[in-house]
Amino acid sequence: AMPSLIQSITTLAITLIGYSAMAGAVGGGGLGQMAINYGYNRYNFGIMLVAVIIIVVVVQIFQEVGLRLAKKLDKRNR
Repeated sequence: AMPSLIQSITTLAITLIGYSAMAGAVGGGGLGQMAINYGYNRYNFGIMLVAVIIIVVVVQIFQEVGLRLAKKLDKRNR
């Protein structure tokens, strides 16, 4: 059951990152707010692109760590 729990925790973490980025659109703060306020509203494409790339990289890191940990703890693949 441990690999399933790890995969669920990974999905939870990625969902929270997505929600925190979306919360920036309504004033919740964080990286999403920086992308909206300084990038989109001020027509500064560079800042918006960097913020989006940072969010995507963080999600990819979480996904890869969760996948590798789940594979390592899976007894069926030994």
